[in-house]
Amino acid sequence: MSDLKRLQNRLLPWQEMKTESEELLELLELAQDEADQDTADEVRAQLSGMQKRYEKLRLLELLSDEADTNPAYLTIHSGAGGTEACDWASMLLRMYSRWLDSHGYTYQTIEFLEAEGGIKSVTLEVNGDYAYGYLKAETGVHRLVRISPFDSSGRRHTSFASVYVSPVIEDTIEVDIKPDELRVDTYRAQGAGGQHVNKTDSAVRMTHIPTGIVVQCQSERSQHKNRATAMKVLRSRLYEYYRLEREAEQDAKAVEKKNISWGNQIRSYVFQPYTMVKDHRTKAETSNVDAVMDGDIDGFIEAWLRETWEPATVG
Repeated sequence: MSDLKRLQNRLLPWQEMKTESEELLELLELAQDEADQDTADEVRAQLSGMQKRYEKLRLLELLSDEADTNPAYLTIHSGAGGTEACDWASMLLRMYSRWLDSHGYTYQTIEFLEAEGGIKSVTLEVNGDYAYGYLKAETGVHRLVRISPFDSSGRRHTSFASVYVSPVIEDTIEVDIKPDELRVDTYRAQGAGGQHVNKTDSAVRMTHIPTGIVVQCQSERSQHKNRATAMKVLRSRLYEYYRLEREAEQDAKAVEKKNISWGNQIRSYVFQPYTMVKDHRTKAETSNVDAVMDGDIDGFIEAWLRETWEPATVG
């Protein structure tokens, strides 16, 4: 039923647009026959609105990979920059939380590691249609340039954080994980949680030895539940890893292994001496930094999807 609803939501808007365009064509022909300028202007205004709806629907058609409709895991790691980078990671978490809220997605934290000044790493499970399809555009290193609030001399600092997105894998999609290729460690959870987190080794860390992929979960009090969640995340990461490997996208495959530092960023956020957010892959940019940090990142996501998946124009 969920798949049927998703397909209906994808098909019905096109059918409605087709009917509306036929009606507008008849109205335009009538306006031309009667030389009715007011009606012609009305048709023009409605066409402008249809154009915007068409662009949104066309963008949805680009999300055609088998996992694009799936929920997603969104992971943020602080990089080079110490306290600055941890604060930057917390700012990115706020930015993505605002974007998720504005688009009706639900999410829960499955791993959270605090650090001085902010966040060392955090992983969210994002639920909703096409969560992975849209968010996969955000995978990469994000660079911040600003006057540091932690620097008493008021100097500019550059900080880095990495974002990694992988799909939540359904049971119908097979991902081969051999028991002898997996190392499982348990440890005491960190952060808020009362006495329990200090007395019980409930947190779980899984390492896939052949690929070096590491996932961890400490969101539940039960080690069994954390183990099950960690396995779900690991299957997700391995699916993405093998997908990129099959497609021979070497740059994308290396995202997690790149240094989270200068030269590897996909997007720069400049607060001083001027305001600018620029995506280095698509050249999309805006000077409205405040809006971006409040979750207005649709322009960057849409530009990446169009450049990555739309066929090149010949001519």
